[in-house]
Amino acid sequence: MPLTAVVGVSPRERATLLVSVLIISICALVYELIIATLSSYLLGDSVTQFSFTIGFFLFAMGIGALLSRQIKGAEVRWFITVEILTGIFGGISAGLLYAVFTLGEESYYYLTMFAVTLAVGICIGLEIPLLTRIVAHRADLSKALADIMSLDYLGALVGSLAFPIILLPLLGVTQTAFIMGLLNVLVAGLCLNLFRSRLDGYWRIRLTAAWVAALLFMAAGAVFSADFVRVFEQQLYADVIIHHQQTPYQRIIITRNNDDVRLFLDGNLQLSSRDEYRYHEVLVHPVMGAARSHETVLVLGGGDGAVARELLKYDDVERIIIVDLDPEVTALARTSLLLREINEDSLDDPRVTVVNDDAYRFLEESSDVYPVVIIDLPDPNNESLSKLYSRQFYELLRKHITPDGAFVTQATSPYFVREAFWTIANTIAASDFQILPLRAYVPSFGEWGFVIGTPQRPPAVRVDETLPLRYLTPEVLASTLVFDPDIARVETGINTLDNPVLVQAYEKGWRQWD
Repeated sequence: MPLTAVVGVSPRERATLLVSVLIISICALVYELIIATLSSYLLGDSVTQFSFTIGFFLFAMGIGALLSRQIKGAEVRWFITVEILTGIFGGISAGLLYAVFTLGEESYYYLTMFAVTLAVGICIGLEIPLLTRIVAHRADLSKALADIMSLDYLGALVGSLAFPIILLPLLGVTQTAFIMGLLNVLVAGLCLNLFRSRLDGYWRIRLTAAWVAALLFMAAGAVFSADFVRVFEQQLYADVIIHHQQTPYQRIIITRNNDDVRLFLDGNLQLSSRDEYRYHEVLVHPVMGAARSHETVLVLGGGDGAVARELLKYDDVERIIIVDLDPEVTALARTSLLLREINEDSLDDPRVTVVNDDAYRFLEESSDVYPVVIIDLPDPNNESLSKLYSRQFYELLRKHITPDGAFVTQATSPYFVREAFWTIANTIAASDFQILPLRAYVPSFGEWGFVIGTPQRPPAVRVDETLPLRYLTPEVLASTLVFDPDIARVETGINTLDNPVLVQAYEKGWRQWD
């Protein structure tokens, strides 16, 4: 029989329902973060993905709240049904999106994301109105609503903290989705048991069968999600995945095809063992030639150890400080036999110090100056990375470079994303640096760009011919200074913290090649 036909809920039932509010609000917030995070990982442009996800969720929740008006009586039965559906839709969300992305086009992904968000959001929008009506039966409505909303907000806080700190690093998005789905289903089972006497036999049997099926499905998904992810994640990479790891900061993938070992961070190629020497020799040695001294070198990024390998070829380098945000990357560079072969155990050299910190924060908190700074960071494909290519960052960096020193940054491709490359160069110039753009062909990347900056005199680069280099010769160095007409300098905006034009230029450029 419907709850409205019986005496109001007991204190025990009311307390159980309020605990349910806390759990389902945690799940709801985590579902939202799962979809947004996975979309950012697969499609890039995190601001767009989070904006789309949040907007769709709020829209769907509004529809759910509106639909709750059509439910007149039998609130407990409907609430249990909605919880089971929320668990199923939310639990399969990440796996379904993974599968669609690997097997379909980007437009199919967005359609699926909208459908999943709509399904989960409508169910979440139904939950609170139904719970409020159940808890408030023969009680003060304002008090019931205040209790429910306060727990709902508390659950959102718990979910927002647990996802990046605990769930994502330990479980990944797909297993986290199934675990949250399992929690929703368990809440449904708790309420089903609590209100058994208030459901007629027909609905009690049907809901119990549905609950058991959903419970088994979510449990199986939680157990086998890692295997599921490996199958579909492998479709994203041409070579065999030999290492995969989710950290609080990014997804680390290593692939191998015979002698070609590749490192990917959040799906973006960082190096290939076949040709990384081209990239790293051009990144390191011209700027070393532009600086007057090399006693201490600061490396921002470069956690794979390849930059340190090149720097250790100089006898006058006394200390190398590597600042890389993710401790798992630097740990992997020390423990993976394949990466150690590439970096020649450079991170274990006594001259090398590794600091796991944000590059921007490190410079803000440091008072040291360096004759050479090498910036080997991922491409600026989101706002978080864009700040490390901003005018404010370069102005901060200028305070840490000696008057006769120099710095270099990798600056993405002047061919594939021409405007983004010159945005970086122009931003450095606007930060009171003399600049020297360079370009080189790296087969696994294509045409790639670098920018050298000096505080006072124009950069004058050279290469030490006594060094054991595989690619960079004086003749090759001369060719890196030549920019063909189709990659020549263009006028761009200046990238700043409050106006990250670089991200838009980067995304716009790469969309032309999709």
